[in-house]
Amino acid sequence: MRVLVFGLGALGTVYSCLLKNSGHEVVGLDLEPVIYKIEANGVWVEGIWGEHQARLDKLATDITDLADENFDLIILTVKSYETEEAAKQIKSLAGPNTYLLLAQNGYGNYEAAIRHLPEDRVILGRIIFGAETIDLGHSKVTVIADDVLLGSPPHMVETCFLEKLAADFSSAGIPTRASEEVMQFVWAKIIYNSALNPLGAILEVAYGELAADRNCRKIMNAVVEEIFAVLAAIGQPTPWPDAQAYLSAFYGQMIPSTAMHHASMLQDIKRKRRTEIDALNGAVVMLGEANGIDTPVNRTIVNVLKAKEALNQKVQM
Repeated sequence: MRVLVFGLGALGTVYSCLLKNSGHEVVGLDLEPVIYKIEANGVWVEGIWGEHQARLDKLATDITDLADENFDLIILTVKSYETEEAAKQIKSLAGPNTYLLLAQNGYGNYEAAIRHLPEDRVILGRIIFGAETIDLGHSKVTVIADDVLLGSPPHMVETCFLEKLAADFSSAGIPTRASEEVMQFVWAKIIYNSALNPLGAILEVAYGELAADRNCRKIMNAVVEEIFAVLAAIGQPTPWPDAQAYLSAFYGQMIPSTAMHHASMLQDIKRKRRTEIDALNGAVVMLGEANGIDTPVNRTIVNVLKAKEALNQKVQM
């Protein structure tokens, strides 16, 4: 395949490096400081999948530099709040046989992408391995909870293509499979992140510490219960029948395996970056308002996280 990785952060570095080393032609697109570092050092992955280094076939800082290029696949790894603008840019670049894979967190990325690209060319990914940035173009894979899932929410991308793409990724060292119910699993990740990520960022403690505190558990329980009420209103199933079944798995299975993990939103705040709260708890609030479901705890979490984000930036200015 000829692949464009749009965004060479932690996740984009993993995909670009492993796909290149698996024999695919890979082009990378990112901001000038990132591209400058990668031009000098290449891309580098370490961690639980071993150590890998690669030189990409081409690097660019502006999508117009790729106007004459053709790609089989574009992997989008930018933050959720950048999806709309990125999709607009990709529209001018994508050919009739180009697929777009959304390898991002949160709700709303698929909806933003299909406003600019055909639904039968947009693939939604559920990414559930963890990668952290060691340096520009240098990532460490720290944990994997399950295979990456690839799917088409309206079932408009052919299953045979999704299965071939999953096989290509798996051969590159990224365990992946196709799924007919990808939205269920995307929402499973949204629930997990909404319960833990912002609260971990606000309180600046690891996930295990949140679960160990009685008051934090009350907040997380309420976040989850509100989300399940919203999902019931919109008719979106999950792998769990109700909030109580989810919470049993959440405390019994999910948190123990990530007890030492710190919230990515906390890293964003410390780096004075915008967080993805609007694609997590913020999306829950939005969908709740649209469907007559009150979500006061999620709304409060959004307000407190945004206040912390803003105040932190002022202090460091």
